[in-house]
Amino acid sequence: MSGPNGDLGVPVEAGAEGEDDGFGEAEYAAINAMLDQIDSVLDHLEEKNDRLHARLRELLESNRQVRLEFQQRLGEAPGEASP
Repeated sequence: MSGPNGDLGVPVEAGAEGEDDGFGEAEYAAINAMLDQIDSVLDHLEEKNDRLHARLRELLESNRQVRLEFQQRLGEAPGEASP
């Protein structure tokens, strides 16, 4: 029978004293490193999302201004224009 790591003849209960979950410092360090990478990626995505949101708001405002200019050139009041 194989053990927890696929080693033949190693019972599941075998391990270093004081290790209840089978994780050592190296495993926790690897998990922490992965979590740090995930955190960095999420921060980067959040920054990109914020920049995109700001650019979209600028575009929306620009489009509103252009629409108002066209309405003024056509002699329409801003509230009378059809959508």
